[in-house]
Amino acid sequence: MMRDYGAVSRRGAMAAIGGVAGVAVLPLDDAVSAAPSGVRATRLRTEWRDAPTGIDTARPRFTWQVEGPDTMRGACQTASRVRLASNPERAARGEGDVWDSGWQAGSRPAMQPDRALPLRSHMPYWWTVMVRDQNGVDRPASPPVRFVTAMLPDDPWGAEWIAARADRARGAHVRGFDRSPAVTGDAAVLPIFRRDVALRGRPRRAIVSIVGLGQHLLTINGAPVARTLLDPGWTDYARTILYTTHDVTDLMGDGVNRLGVMLGNGMYNVERGVGRYTKFVDSYGQPKLLLRLDIVAADGTAQRIVSDAAWDTAPGPILFSSIYGGEDVDGRREQPGWDRPGAGGAGWRPALVVGSPGGVLKAQGVPGIGVAETIAPVTVTEPKPGVYVYDFGRNMSARADVAIRGAAGARVRLSPGETLGADGMVSQRSYNAKPGNAVFFDYILAGRGTERFCPRFSYQGMRYVQVDRTAADDGTLPVMTAMAAQFIHAGLDRVGDFDSSDRLFVATHKLIDQAVRSNAFSVLTDCPHREKLGWLEQTYLNAVTILYNRDAVTLYEKMTRDIADAQAADGMVPGIAPEYVAFLNGDGSDAIWRNSPEWGIAAVLSPWAIFRAYGDATILHAGYPAAVRYLDYLATRAQGEIVDFGMGDWYDIGPKDPGPSQLTSRALTGTAVYHEGLVAMARIAATIGRPASDVALYRRRAAAVAAAFDRRFWDAGRQRYDTGSQTACAMPLAIGLVPAARRAAVLDALVAAVRATGNAVTAGDVGFHYVVRALAENGRNDVLFDMMSVTDRPSYGYQIARGATALAEAWDANPTKSLNHFMLGHGEGWLYGWLGGVRIDFAADGAQAIRVAPEPVGDVRSVAVAYRSVLGPVASSWRRTGGVLRLDVTIPSGPGGVVRVPTPRPDRVMEGRSAAPRAAGVRTARTVADGLELVVAPGRYRFVAPA
Repeated sequence: MMRDYGAVSRRGAMAAIGGVAGVAVLPLDDAVSAAPSGVRATRLRTEWRDAPTGIDTARPRFTWQVEGPDTMRGACQTASRVRLASNPERAARGEGDVWDSGWQAGSRPAMQPDRALPLRSHMPYWWTVMVRDQNGVDRPASPPVRFVTAMLPDDPWGAEWIAARADRARGAHVRGFDRSPAVTGDAAVLPIFRRDVALRGRPRRAIVSIVGLGQHLLTINGAPVARTLLDPGWTDYARTILYTTHDVTDLMGDGVNRLGVMLGNGMYNVERGVGRYTKFVDSYGQPKLLLRLDIVAADGTAQRIVSDAAWDTAPGPILFSSIYGGEDVDGRREQPGWDRPGAGGAGWRPALVVGSPGGVLKAQGVPGIGVAETIAPVTVTEPKPGVYVYDFGRNMSARADVAIRGAAGARVRLSPGETLGADGMVSQRSYNAKPGNAVFFDYILAGRGTERFCPRFSYQGMRYVQVDRTAADDGTLPVMTAMAAQFIHAGLDRVGDFDSSDRLFVATHKLIDQAVRSNAFSVLTDCPHREKLGWLEQTYLNAVTILYNRDAVTLYEKMTRDIADAQAADGMVPGIAPEYVAFLNGDGSDAIWRNSPEWGIAAVLSPWAIFRAYGDATILHAGYPAAVRYLDYLATRAQGEIVDFGMGDWYDIGPKDPGPSQLTSRALTGTAVYHEGLVAMARIAATIGRPASDVALYRRRAAAVAAAFDRRFWDAGRQRYDTGSQTACAMPLAIGLVPAARRAAVLDALVAAVRATGNAVTAGDVGFHYVVRALAENGRNDVLFDMMSVTDRPSYGYQIARGATALAEAWDANPTKSLNHFMLGHGEGWLYGWLGGVRIDFAADGAQAIRVAPEPVGDVRSVAVAYRSVLGPVASSWRRTGGVLRLDVTIPSGPGGVVRVPTPRPDRVMEGRSAAPRAAGVRTARTVADGLELVVAPGRYRFVAPA
């Protein structure tokens, strides 16, 4: 059936992205220059961050992008020079008094010192870059950009951990299954801390590093030092502890200044609460704090403030806080002005000096969590007298922000949820919560006019908020004067967008992206409510889903360390990292959720995915030891090279309720990812310069696994693998386990498996990733189009048709399961990479790393894709009208790229007024199946061809 939704604007996909806007659209005239001058370095970043505060390495990575005029083709750098200076004036003069790289040949817009630089903790530095263009002309230096160091590893903090109370003794238990009783009363109240600092005049510089466990909020003179939430990021605190660094110069002044700190529990201290839902119970200790503030006065005098017994602490207003169960605040216990100079208050006493949780301190490099949007309710209902339900119109990771008036002692309860029950009240069944084991947020009014309640240390996945009110002693009910939802997630820059004439595909993109955003925190959570755990399979299976949309390199670098921290002594990598809860069977052995090869192989495949997207081998070096140990672990578990344990193709659609694989042997998925990991490991070893013997070893091991796989799973009679399911056929094709002579037969079997279900998806969390790859890479985009167009059976379209606003855990959007899960988001890779045609792989050489090869299919009339790569914007915008295909392409500065123009008449492809092979910037051209393939120089191109 034709779906006539109107052609997409050629600028529609681009306008929403800062720095990517309009990149798919060429000027209407055809005038271009093959090699004019005018290139410049832009978007300078340090350690993948913009003007960062908190760099803890003496060998920082410097990256930038090279841009030329819009009409320019062939723009690139041939050499570059970075200068690092101790002040902006020197940097502006071109003085590199800290470091001068000298001219370094190469087109890659990145540089890292080959030795440790003489950097100091809590100091600002400025750097510039010069580039030499394709004509050999040295272009002017970029304006200086700044970064500020954190605590460098060889610099002792000189501070002490402080707390309000000592850690409680806990008996031996399995991780996550602490049987300690629920915390109540004063034991649950979160502490606040303060310290006064006297200054003579405004400081020249003031930089602070802080870690408050589990989470912290730091203020100076009542003003927050950051707009981020839930700092620091979640880790295994016995292995790694993250801290944040802030330049607070502008917050401090002459006279007395006050530092104030509130602490939350986060994942560090997950206690049992009365009547509250929690996924697990365990604790690394009571909330505690470590801080160092370095101040330089106007006259150069240095002053250092650290956390120690000179700090004061008092019980704060937060009576209970759980990352799972909610947060309760008593407004009567707020001490107005407690974190401002001169304020007194009762209950203050000296802080207690305590021990460290044990982890290595490391500066937080992941983007902070912040409020991305503040959303007003779209409807308000009253399902019961006096009970109100607010609908915000979409499912998201959020916290409510309310304004209330009422008498002291009145109470408001906020109950979030993803769905409503038949009675119109909020349901928490998708949280696995229920009355008596619920999620809610209570606020007790102080009676001070309009009061604001917004949880500080907890959030939930929600679309709805139910408000229940309890009267004060005088019998009056509080009045809600305002209600909003704050959509919060990690501040991962948006780097891509997708638009199309097919509005179902646009809605699918938005559905997936909403779930990705809702689960982007300091780990990639599975869901923003009942678990909030870092399940590892999605980190590689959905890598392109994430990376097409978000700049997530620093998050992946952090997760690589999480994996290493979670790895067991025998090399096993658990299904979640950090491993806050160990899923064990009754006999103490690993349950399938703890130990499954499709999850553990993330130790190899997640770093590899990031390298392919960014071209920076740092993550490969960092992850290599854990990857080696995990592949060795799998070798010990394999029997005849076959790996048969774990979950398999989780949540495939079979005759039973979703869970472990039903349609495909778990030995097939386990062995297939084992082989994929070995093949990737050979390439990783070669990439990072490991000995040739290492590369050869992994190739031999991969070949042995491939042979065993073929013996075990190939069904010669039926010309298929294993059960012939979608997953069983797709994984061998995508991973390269099918001999060339059989590929056509296996592809036919895969297509037959799809057609047998009426184009419905039956593959699960693991398998659908490979279904997309196998069909797209083998020329069956028509089948993927049909699968992505289904609306009457479990699918993306089925979820959308039933009102889903974020991707659900189950294909059928079962309301008893999570309704905000991105694990099935693999279709996003097809929308960007095949329908739109933008594919990036820096494991390929030169121009092959960037490929634009769209696949017009079905009744789709236009698609526009924009992606801001590390080299600069890449874009593809195509439309079919009147038997003509028009394709606009942008290739960023660098080695160029490959463009395939899909057409039945490659001899009639035009670029501007020229035949495409003779157009400016086109280096080579060759006819391929279904089109003309061109290797082109950087620039913008407009192709026209018969459709």
